[in-house]
Amino acid sequence: MTRGPATPLPSPKARRRLREAASLTQTQLAERVGVAPGTVRAWESGRTTPRGRKREAYAKLLKTLAAEEESAARQAARTPQPTPPPKTEPTGDRASASEACPGAEAEPGPEPVAMPMPMREPAPESQPRSTREPIPEPRPAPAPLTPAQAFDALYEFSAPALVRQTFLLTGRREQARESVERAFQTAWERWPEVARDRDPVGWVRATAYEYALSPWQRFRPRHRHPEPPPADPGDRTLLNTLLRLPPRHRRTLVLYDGVGLDLPETAAETEASTPAAAHRLLRAREAVAGRLPALADPQVLHRRLAELASNERLGAARPPTVRRGGERRARFRTRAAIAFTVALIGTTALTVRTAPTHYEPPVSPGQAVRGVPPRVAPGSLSDEELELRQKLRDQMQDGPERLSPQLE
Repeated sequence: MTRGPATPLPSPKARRRLREAASLTQTQLAERVGVAPGTVRAWESGRTTPRGRKREAYAKLLKTLAAEEESAARQAARTPQPTPPPKTEPTGDRASASEACPGAEAEPGPEPVAMPMPMREPAPESQPRSTREPIPEPRPAPAPLTPAQAFDALYEFSAPALVRQTFLLTGRREQARESVERAFQTAWERWPEVARDRDPVGWVRATAYEYALSPWQRFRPRHRHPEPPPADPGDRTLLNTLLRLPPRHRRTLVLYDGVGLDLPETAAETEASTPAAAHRLLRAREAVAGRLPALADPQVLHRRLAELASNERLGAARPPTVRRGGERRARFRTRAAIAFTVALIGTTALTVRTAPTHYEPPVSPGQAVRGVPPRVAPGSLSDEELELRQKLRDQMQDGPERLSPQLE
């Protein structure tokens, strides 16, 4: 659905014919694909059809077997078949003796001597080219892709499908597009690791899902403003039903019934055990069927999920734009790390510069000295002290009277 177009497979009879032409048993082919022999038997009989990664691996193996069969047929057509030597009739007396006495054994004659065959002269250069054997021209080896070209090919192949899948998880178009772009930017930063991965699309898909379902998304200002729902009422109801599911159940349902992964692959991508993934899938299907009884059939649910994702016009940025955005984020993080390191070094240097260089003992507490009365803290004034203070306040504070004492 939301993946790219399914890998084409030959008919069940052609699958069996290719396997038998390569002299492989069902067990050997099952080991090369990574499934059980009964699964290969069901594929060749037409009872079941491979899905997900098993389908891609099976189609790739069948394509290899078909190429080997075609190459063997061309090689057999080019190899000349040896012609049997012509039969010679007996002549002379030996022939008449054989006719006269058919039951008698012929006398052994002298063995024929092998005459040397004359050497064939090479064709002159003036001979027309049509009479000579055509010399196949060597095909030039395809030039290896650069990392940027390989990344662009992966992005153009899987980005539109991943945006539609992420929309089913979040119900927000901008958030789905941003999640996929952020996942591809992370993949570009770790491109050697992603390029060697068995399933690069699965690596990017897991990263996009983790970013889209992060609980921190609800604190963003964009999350506070709802986006317009789908125009079709059925699509709107189905999307609201999906968004009411717990994030883990919703992700399991989209991977299994939407993308088309099998149960072990779904469990591995959601970092859960196979029984736990099966339980989440059953609970999610029950919740969807309880609200929409028409989607109780998994095939109908798969078709409706495909229609819901296809009805939305979800575009993706160009690969060079995504790569440049990832490089800008990497430069920003590098500069921020350098600035933090410089600030930490400066703070450390300032601390070392201003720290005391010798030990200063603390001031010891006071002790009573014999013969010296302790200092008494000021308390309330007596009546005499209050009268004296008032008298001092009433006298003049300046003038000649302050210089010459007067008798009262």
